[in-house]
Amino acid sequence: MGFVAGAVVGPPGFLHLCLVDVPPAVELLREAGHDSLAGELQSRLVGRNVIEGRWTFQVVEEYDDGYYRLFKELEAKARDSLVLGKRHLYEAEMKEDRRTRGNPDHTAVPK
Repeated sequence: MGFVAGAVVGPPGFLHLCLVDVPPAVELLREAGHDSLAGELQSRLVGRNVIEGRWTFQVVEEYDDGYYRLFKELEAKARDSLVLGKRHLYEAEMKEDRRTRGNPDHTAVPK
């Protein structure tokens, strides 16, 4: 989920640009004498809903509370049933295959 939310709302997400970086740009345009363009950005973009009635945080909250919550619930059920609840099986196998035994930077588990 972090990736999904980050891609939508967090740096360097595109919508982060619109939500955070546009208002200062509006002020810089005004200071540079571009009042018409600054005014259009201010009235049409700053504060605009990204989807009807919603800012990005509301879209992410709906995703978290709906689809993603159900996904995590069913994923945990399948993992518990099939592999005794173990997570990241592929990565654990890859780590074991790639680590160099005896190298202190390649230990199997934390000390």
